[in-house]
Amino acid sequence: MGIFGRKTTDETASAATAAAVNPELAALTGEYAIDPAHSTIGFTARHAMVTNVKGKFTDFTGSLQLDGVDPSRSTASIDVTMESIDTGSADRDGHLKSADFFKTEEFPLMTFRSTSAEALGGDDYRIVGELSILGVTRPLTIDLEFNGSAKDPFGNERVGFEGKAEILRSDWGLTWNAALETGGVLISDKIKLNFDISAIKNA
Repeated sequence: MGIFGRKTTDETASAATAAAVNPELAALTGEYAIDPAHSTIGFTARHAMVTNVKGKFTDFTGSLQLDGVDPSRSTASIDVTMESIDTGSADRDGHLKSADFFKTEEFPLMTFRSTSAEALGGDDYRIVGELSILGVTRPLTIDLEFNGSAKDPFGNERVGFEGKAEILRSDWGLTWNAALETGGVLISDKIKLNFDISAIKNA
């Protein structure tokens, strides 16, 4: 995903980006489907000011159009089913699906659509896109590392990326909280996102 976005019209910037691209990516140009069985879209929130709670989404689909020579010509699209949220606690998951948080009956999907990207050099990339939650769309920047490519035992051509980002959940209207007797709040506004993506090249 570090090589996703729209083509720039600035020829100087495009040349600089191409110069920073990992040569291994040039042969990987094509359309890919994210493999949810071998990918993770997860998050971490601070709980009660003292510990971290981690969760993930188990149902999602996504497609990538990679251009290994000019990253700015690539695109990415991901749709996440919000009912699939999993934090390891059924009670907590039920609360997160409720009107206090994701309102999953009214807003069943979280979506991401890329808008631009750049190669930072080596295996590092940065993707910018639009994240939609609860009907609110705001920009999201993800820093990514290209993990390489391989042909699996079934003949699938795969690429892998790891990514991370941080958001303020209040920017998307996720404002529910509870005050602590000792000061502070139950759930942090800042949420850390993590992506571990394996994608298969379309035949």
